[in-house]
Amino acid sequence: MYSKVSSKDINYFKSVIGNNYVFTAESIIKEYSHDETEDLSFPPEVVIKPSKTKEISEILRYCNKNLISVTPCGARTGLSGGSLPIHGGVVLSTERLNKIIEIDTNNLQAKVEPGVINQVFKDAVEEKGLFYPPDPASQGSCFLGGNLAENAGGPKALKYGVTKDYVLNLEVVLPTGEIIWTGANVLKNSTGYNLTQLLVGSEGTLGIITCIVFKLIPLPQKSITLLIPFKSSEDACKAVSLIFMAGITPCALEFIERDAIDWALKYSDVKLNIEDDVDAHLLVEVDGNDIEALYVDCENIQEVVSQFECGEITLADNDSHKDMLWKLRRSVAEAVKSNSTYKEEDTVVPRAELPKLLKGVKEIGNDYGFKSVCYGHAGDGNLHINIIKGEMSDEKWNNDLTKAIKEIFKLTVSLGGTISGEHGIGYVQKDYIDIAFSKKEIDLQKQIKNIFDPNNILNPGKIFN
Repeated sequence: MYSKVSSKDINYFKSVIGNNYVFTAESIIKEYSHDETEDLSFPPEVVIKPSKTKEISEILRYCNKNLISVTPCGARTGLSGGSLPIHGGVVLSTERLNKIIEIDTNNLQAKVEPGVINQVFKDAVEEKGLFYPPDPASQGSCFLGGNLAENAGGPKALKYGVTKDYVLNLEVVLPTGEIIWTGANVLKNSTGYNLTQLLVGSEGTLGIITCIVFKLIPLPQKSITLLIPFKSSEDACKAVSLIFMAGITPCALEFIERDAIDWALKYSDVKLNIEDDVDAHLLVEVDGNDIEALYVDCENIQEVVSQFECGEITLADNDSHKDMLWKLRRSVAEAVKSNSTYKEEDTVVPRAELPKLLKGVKEIGNDYGFKSVCYGHAGDGNLHINIIKGEMSDEKWNNDLTKAIKEIFKLTVSLGGTISGEHGIGYVQKDYIDIAFSKKEIDLQKQIKNIFDPNNILNPGKIFN
């Protein structure tokens, strides 16, 4: 249904953004054919790198008229295949839209382009005593535009919220070429439908974001991090809800299964001694401006977990020690990836249901003959399940795994959860979306897509079949 990119099309793209930013060389095509989703690769026909909203508008208008598929991409750190150009066509990279336009300290707002790296933005606002909390694992390389596309979270989402909670307004180019602003640069807005929140998490299927207005908050000055070893993974999960019931609100509360932390230790240069009978860890951080109050929180957390079989708790109250523990946590995903063929699922349930989810995942693994390594943002019920091929035969891996994943997702939904907390549906999860939604709910979402993108040229083949 899509037109192949012709030499005429390429000449048009060059006339809009310049010869130096239109690429057809095999090495570039290969580089932009994949993201961080497993080993999937779909080569585009051309890669283009505009730097202005007007350029993107002209390109989308042209591609819509000529039925050329356009796949937007940022840093390509996604885990659900959201930026894979599965229909070839054009890959439109936002990497040249990389300016922090303004940090408004009077109104605690910032205006930025989508190609700014998350960590670069965080550092820039922190220099002014402000805080942008969303901190995905790839924060040192991922772009803000991609964070918006997937509504990224991270450890600090527990206390401070996810990406959507900091977006006030968006400049967006629609698939038909029109340029709109979705909201207003205000903290309260009850004017019409909330297009801003509709665009956040839409995975690049409704429009291309070219400018973002963020809300910021004051930067907490102090923090303490605890690493708590448990003899039982289920006990670690049970402790999560009890910490909150004790009146404590950590800024981060992470679950790390034993295999995950062992693999991370081998993968990184972090040194940590773990007793043989430890089955899992909770990584807990509290923050604020009163260090004495934070020590009281830590004492209360230790009292809560004392009812379980725990090992010696590590307390980190200086930057180097805290950085070491967080480096270990953030290296888990890459460590798992480097260890074996795997598939990662991004389940989320109400936090009190986490023990049931973990137990059920292990039972499903036993039934189908696979091992799983689990970790994630336990404080908000977000469990990353890494299904490890290990000794599983190719036949079972290729034929039975889909059934197992369906069982995991059905269990997740039965516990009041859903099939993705922060990675998105993208390409690899779209076959399971009917587990989370009814036919009517899916039809409504497809109708929204059709209103924004009547010719289905923008990031086609994602979210829905």
